[in-house]
Amino acid sequence: MPYYSFLTVLCCFLFLSACSQQPKNKVRVGGSCEGCEAIYESPVPFDALDEVDTLPDFNDPGPRLLIRGVIYEADGKTPAANVILYVYHTNQEGVYPRRGNEKGWARRHGYIRGWVRTNAKGEYRFYTLLPASYPNSTALKHIHPVIKEPGRNEYYIDEFIFDDDPFLKPEERNRLEQRGGNGIVTLRRQGDLLVGIRDIVLGRNIPDYGYTGPLDNTESYVFSRPGVTGSRILQQ
Repeated sequence: MPYYSFLTVLCCFLFLSACSQQPKNKVRVGGSCEGCEAIYESPVPFDALDEVDTLPDFNDPGPRLLIRGVIYEADGKTPAANVILYVYHTNQEGVYPRRGNEKGWARRHGYIRGWVRTNAKGEYRFYTLLPASYPNSTALKHIHPVIKEPGRNEYYIDEFIFDDDPFLKPEERNRLEQRGGNGIVTLRRQGDLLVGIRDIVLGRNIPDYGYTGPLDNTESYVFSRPGVTGSRILQQ
């Protein structure tokens, strides 16, 4: 075989091999998000996660919190199984605490973070403490969430925020993007826990999601905004 023919065949082989290793049916959605890749730092493989997690601060002094809900497919009706939800937040002093041995995104997100994987009913829940606002600020108390659903890249949704937060003014409510649906959580006392429920809809108000199926018609939202890519840097 002539030398140049051999090189041509070799190049074609390498190209096809590389293509075969690319993720299949993976659609880039949600715009840029520095820090969303922290979802891949789960201490256990995704398939070993379950629908409940207890964050490392839960036994520290502070208001104990349970957040639970259902994650739905883009139609707003069908429970979404095997969706990964990554969350992290501040401590009782309003900072992202570190122990000093953090690696990767834990250097910025701190150690109060957790991962859950929805069950067959789309359910998730996590136990933690109610986070504090940033020191000397009017910032809302909030919990950062990142979603990873099968066949799509990771993307952020609206933070978990709290309806009774004194800093949650009408203008703040109107400014919310409603990514994944409404992120405002109403807390109710149940024993020694504050309990909040938030259901999440995959793709809701997520740029370039591209869902075209039937909708639940419960609220106004979009699944694809041509020309709008969205951008977010998760708070450090």
